[in-house]
Amino acid sequence: MEPFILKETSHFIIKEWTDRFNGLVVGFTTKNGGHSKNSFSTLNTGFHVGDQEQDVCLNREVLSKSTGIPLSNWVGAEQTHDVHVKKVSVHDRGLGSNSYANALRDTDAFFTYDKNLLLTLCFADCVPLYFIAPKYEAIAIAHAGWKGTVGGIAKSVITVFKDENIPVSEIFAVIGPSICEKCYIVDDKVISYVENLVEDVEKKPYNRIKENQYHLDLKKLNKQILIKAGMIESNIQVTDLCTSCDSDYFFSHRRDKGKTGRMMSFIGWKEEQSRE
Repeated sequence: MEPFILKETSHFIIKEWTDRFNGLVVGFTTKNGGHSKNSFSTLNTGFHVGDQEQDVCLNREVLSKSTGIPLSNWVGAEQTHDVHVKKVSVHDRGLGSNSYANALRDTDAFFTYDKNLLLTLCFADCVPLYFIAPKYEAIAIAHAGWKGTVGGIAKSVITVFKDENIPVSEIFAVIGPSICEKCYIVDDKVISYVENLVEDVEKKPYNRIKENQYHLDLKKLNKQILIKAGMIESNIQVTDLCTSCDSDYFFSHRRDKGKTGRMMSFIGWKEEQSRE
């Protein structure tokens, strides 16, 4: 079953999680319902792509009003396609929320226990990964492009949960909207990294098209990495939404040839409430 449903013009939500866990805010923005212009039309949430900063802040306020979590309670990152996971708390609120200059450096994943804190990351084809261990009130989010994926950022997040003495069996994950296999063509160099990760996997996450060209399924690869890290397969959901195919909803770095906006993944506990 598709985990994401369109909640408002501005964003999708992970319906099962929001229905099941009181106070949880979790989803992925669209490119619609904002204030940006031209190639950033209209709901660009990324400061680093050349859009007007004032418009980006207005766009983020759109989501802030929808989620009920003020922009001053968000955290954002300088995403570098690496595997660094940052454990954050309410003391980090506001960093990267209304300016790229004060975003948390060299960070591609967040982990927290704290409420009234919205974890945010930006995307335009890379894979958003969402995590929750409800019994421990722990949540996390990650940005997995091909570099972060083959570097093992999914496994790095699981390692953080383990270091917090949270059993892997208690972790649930959703793999969010990103470029699909048929839209994503890579070369021998990328596949050489992938092969090292899936030597013992029967169903490979890629198919050869011709010499030095392959279709790569980053969603499937991240799911395989999570399973190898110890996650129960039934605890992992994967969306069918493609940022390249679904041009009515999403920006796409590949489809738009690099001149485009960014969507945002987000997760946070809105307030102190009872949870499962």
